[in-house]
Amino acid sequence: MFSAFDISTSALVAQRTRLDAISSNLANMSTTRNENGEAVPYTPRYVTFQTDTDLTTSRGGQGVRVASVEFSEDQPRLKHQPGHPDADANGNVAYPNIDMTTEFVDALSATRAYEANVGVIEITKDLGQRTLQILA
Repeated sequence: MFSAFDISTSALVAQRTRLDAISSNLANMSTTRNENGEAVPYTPRYVTFQTDTDLTTSRGGQGVRVASVEFSEDQPRLKHQPGHPDADANGNVAYPNIDMTTEFVDALSATRAYEANVGVIEITKDLGQRTLQILA
């Protein structure tokens, strides 16, 4: 029973990391400067998962963990804004190549997965309590 808790908890941590990356991407959609103040657009981040073979149930279920947080290699999106302080010689400003719709769908997917794992934890907890009631 405790391995079921561990597996669901591993998924909660992984999905929270994914949601953090998504929220960072959305918050920085219009960021044209890096943390050093240079006119370099924000680089979107994407989380990849992998199976955590250290968390395994007797029936073969396995946990998940964050394999890495990758940086997008997509070219920045150029927008013609000659009056912008970060415009290049041609009047183009480089913005992060982030698609809001894709990010929202990913956030919805991560939220649903998070909710599903909370549900599994609740059901596992309820089954444990009922088992203790039967034994008492």
